[in-house]
Amino acid sequence: MGILSARGGRRGAAPPAAPAAPSAEADPRLAPLLAPLATLRGVGPGLARLLAEAAGGERVLDLLFHLPERVVLRRRLADPAEAPAEGEVVLAATIRSLRAAVARTGRPYVEARASAAGRPLTIRYINGRLAWLKEKLPVGEVRFFAGRLLPEGAGYAMLNPLAAAQEAALPLAEPVWPLVRDLSQPRLAAAMRAALERLPELPEWQDPALLRREGWPGFAAAIRALQVPAGPLPEGARRRLAYDELLAGQLALGLVRRRVRARPGRALTGDGTLRARALAAFGRALTPSQARAVAEIDADLAAPTRMLRLLQGDVGSGKTLVAVLAMLRAVEAGAQAALMAPTEILARQHLRTLARLCLPAGVRVELLTGSVKGAQRRRVLAGLAEGSVRIVVGTHALFQESVEFRDLGLAVVDEQHRFGVAQRLMLAGKGSQADMLVMTATPIPRTLLLTQWGEMAVSRLTDKPAGRRPVRTTLHGLRQLPEVTEAIARALDRGARVYWVCPHVAESEASDIAAAETRAAELRERFGALVGLAHGRLETDAREAALGDFAAGRTRILVATTVIEVGVDVPEATVMVIEHAERFGLAQLHQLRGRVGRGAEASHCLLLYDEGLGHAARERLLILRDTEDGFAIADADFRLRGAGEALGTRQSGLPGFRLADPVEHEGLIRLAHQDAELLLEKDPRLASERGRAARLLLALFGKEAAMETLHAG
Repeated sequence: MGILSARGGRRGAAPPAAPAAPSAEADPRLAPLLAPLATLRGVGPGLARLLAEAAGGERVLDLLFHLPERVVLRRRLADPAEAPAEGEVVLAATIRSLRAAVARTGRPYVEARASAAGRPLTIRYINGRLAWLKEKLPVGEVRFFAGRLLPEGAGYAMLNPLAAAQEAALPLAEPVWPLVRDLSQPRLAAAMRAALERLPELPEWQDPALLRREGWPGFAAAIRALQVPAGPLPEGARRRLAYDELLAGQLALGLVRRRVRARPGRALTGDGTLRARALAAFGRALTPSQARAVAEIDADLAAPTRMLRLLQGDVGSGKTLVAVLAMLRAVEAGAQAALMAPTEILARQHLRTLARLCLPAGVRVELLTGSVKGAQRRRVLAGLAEGSVRIVVGTHALFQESVEFRDLGLAVVDEQHRFGVAQRLMLAGKGSQADMLVMTATPIPRTLLLTQWGEMAVSRLTDKPAGRRPVRTTLHGLRQLPEVTEAIARALDRGARVYWVCPHVAESEASDIAAAETRAAELRERFGALVGLAHGRLETDAREAALGDFAAGRTRILVATTVIEVGVDVPEATVMVIEHAERFGLAQLHQLRGRVGRGAEASHCLLLYDEGLGHAARERLLILRDTEDGFAIADADFRLRGAGEALGTRQSGLPGFRLADPVEHEGLIRLAHQDAELLLEKDPRLASERGRAARLLLALFGKEAAMETLHAG
C-alpha cells in the first residue's frame, strides 16, 4: 500500500485506592485503628478532613498506612566549616539581629544575623513576618537550625531553615509525607505521633519461617520503622507491609473461590448436535487452544459444582466461538444461556454472531438492552420466563428485577474487567445453579491474573484462527498528517476501508487533540460522503446506522472514538489510523489494531503521535510496532504503567494497591498466592491460631466479602 514508514511512554500510575472500610463488628482489638481520625489527640474536624484527604480514608489505620515518600537525612555540626557540599545539617547559632528587607525581585523577606562557632551566619526567611520571627528567634538566644548550609562571603547562609529551641526537635532523619493543600508536614507529623500511640500489638498472621528467612519485623514494628525512621526508609519493613496487603487479597480471593466451587451446581451435558450445526455454519475447524478451552469448559459444566472460569484471549483468537459452543452445551442440556456485554454495540455484534451460528441449529436468540422497549421487550421477557428464548444477549439490562429466566444454566460475561468479584456473580444469581464464564479480549499478565481474577480458573487462547493476517504497524509524527491523508486516498482507490480513531468527541479548550467530529468534517472536505462518524454520544440508532453503513461499504472511512475498540467486525477494513496514539494504553491500542487484519487482504495500522514526545514515550509505542503478541504487549504495559492502567480504561478501572507495587513486588504476589492456598488447604475455616490472626488481617484490609464467606460457611 505504500503506507508511510516512521518511528515513534511511561505514564505515572494512578494513586492506589484505600481499602474498603472493615465492618463495625470487627475484632475489638482493631477498634483503635478503625476509629475516626478526629478522635486522635490534637486533631479537630478541620485537620481530620485534611488528613483523610491526604491518607485516602477517615480512619486512624488509613493515616498509619500513609507512608512517607522519602526521608530527609541530616548531619549534626559544631562548626559550619565542616558542612558537606550536599545534604542538610543541624547546628546551633546565636541570634545577633533581625531585620525585614525586600529583595530585588520585590519579594519581602526577614534576615537574621547570627554566629555559629564564631563564624558569621545569615538566615533568610522568604515572606517571613518580622514580629512572628522575633518571638521564635529572640536576639541573644541560641537556636538550632536544620537545612542546607551554603558559603556566603566570609561566612555562611541558610534559606528558610527549620528552627527550634531544643536540638531534639530537629531529628536527624525526618520523614516527608505526600500532602494536600493546607496540610503541613509538622501538622501531619503530630497527628502521626498520636496515631502511633493507638497502634496495638496484634497476633502474627505471617508464617514464622517466612519472617525469619526475609528478616521482616512484625506488623506494628514495620509501621513504626517506616513512620519514625532512624535513617533511610527500611526496605524490609515496606516489603513486610506490602506482603500483608497481598496476602490479604489472596486469602480473600481464595475464600471466595472455595465458596463458589462449593456451591451445588448441576451437570450440563449434551449430545453435541447443536454444536455440530454451529461449527458447520462457522465453516472452520477449532484452533488447538480453542479445542483445549472447550474441553476445560466442558469438564466444568459436567461437574456437580458451579463453574467460575475466565476465558482470556488475544484479539481475534476466537473467544466468541468458544462461548457460543459453551452456551449451546447448556441449551443441549435443556437450560438457557445469557451473554452480557458492556455496551449495546458489542451486544448487537454478539447477537449477529450468535444468530449466524445458532439459527441454523434452531435455537432462538434474542437481544435485551435498554433500547429494547414496548412490545418487543415484553415478548423477550415472556420468552425468557417460559423458556422459548434459549439464549439472550444483553447489557446491564439483564440484571434488572423484571428479567426472569425459566432455567438459566450458563451466564457469560464479556469484557467486564471493570467489575469486582461480587458484580461478576450478579448475572449468575439469575439462575439457582448457574455456571459462569467471563471473557476478556485483553491479554492479562499473569501477575494481574493472580490479583484481580484469582477466584477463577483460567483458559487461555494463545493462537489465532487460520486466515488472520499480520497487521503492519508504523509510527508517524502528526506533522505527517497530509502524507497520511494522501496514503489513505491511494488505499481508497484500491477499494480499502479505513478506521480513523480520535481520542475525544468534541474539541476541548484544554486540549489540542483533534476531535472525532472535527476530523470527520475535515475528511469530508476531501472524501465527501465516503466518510462516516460513530461515537458514544450519538443516539443508538444513529451509531448503529453509521456502523452498518461502514460494514456495507456505503461509507469507506469511519471516524470514531474508542466505541469501535471491541465488538466491531468488518473483515473488509484493512487500515487503522489512530491519532495521538501516545494518549492510549498499549493494551487499548492493541485492541483497536485488532479491528483490522480480519480478512484476506494485507492490513496496516498507522499510529500518529505528538512529536513533542520524549525518547522513552516513542520507545513505548515501538513495542506495539514490533510485536502483535498481545500477552507480550500486556506485560510490557503492566511494567511500564503499573496495574492501574495496564488493561486500558483509565484506561482500566482496575483497583490498585495501597502498600504494594505490583511490578516491584511481583515475586511477593506469587509467594502470597502460594501461601494463601496452603493456609486455606490446611485451615479452610481459618480456625487455627494463625488462621484467627489472618482474620484480623482480612478485617484490616477491608475484605468484607471474604469475611462474610467465613461467617456464611
